[in-house]
Amino acid sequence: MAREPKRRPDGAPVARRAMLGVLGAGAAGLAAAPYLQRGWEGFLGAASQVDATGITGLLPNPGGFRYYSVVGSVPRKNDTNYQLSVGGLVDQPKTYTLPELRAMPQTRVVRDVLCTDGWRVDNTPFEGVRLADLLDAAGVRPGGEAVRFTCFDGAYTESLTLDQARRSDVLLALNMQDKPITHEHGGPVRLYVAPMYFYKSAKWLSGISITDKVVPGYWEERGYAVDGWLDDADRHSDAN
Repeated sequence: MAREPKRRPDGAPVARRAMLGVLGAGAAGLAAAPYLQRGWEGFLGAASQVDATGITGLLPNPGGFRYYSVVGSVPRKNDTNYQLSVGGLVDQPKTYTLPELRAMPQTRVVRDVLCTDGWRVDNTPFEGVRLADLLDAAGVRPGGEAVRFTCFDGAYTESLTLDQARRSDVLLALNMQDKPITHEHGGPVRLYVAPMYFYKSAKWLSGISITDKVVPGYWEERGYAVDGWLDDADRHSDAN
């Protein structure tokens, strides 16, 4: 299991706060991330030879995912107690269980994952239900322009425009790297937004609500870009 970064008294991960200080946060962080990835790889390789402080345990781990949470602890969910609610400006609100989500048609997307902290994991397969399928089943009402996501950690939120949410590479992911998504990586269900930086892929997903406008998410309220497009992303909506 990946070790959770040490925390400041306010509960924020030291590693991510440290990166925000280096990057200047927000759009500057997005632009710098690919360059930081290469820098961290070289730094960690050297630091692992001499580090007596433990600082490398707080830094991004190139080649692997890191475990971040914005709260002290997150409840665990499974087949018996997981629920995903879909509501807001929809005709047919519904709550899905984990077996119901697994029984729906599954889509597989393989892309590189890139975090604003500077680490990346190439050619990562995710598999799950297209968000567009749930939106179609719910029936978006006139005036619905965006989708807001809430999480069962009780703190994290995210948002997408309706066009972004309907892309074929935006999933409610159940599997990652051909295995069920673990609790540490946001399971049993997390959002996966393939063309954007990984902070947009909210972990521990529990609620989807159609809104009349984009509501900035947890990290956007702290300086991150609302549209976290990757530099090489095709920003053209492929919604049907």
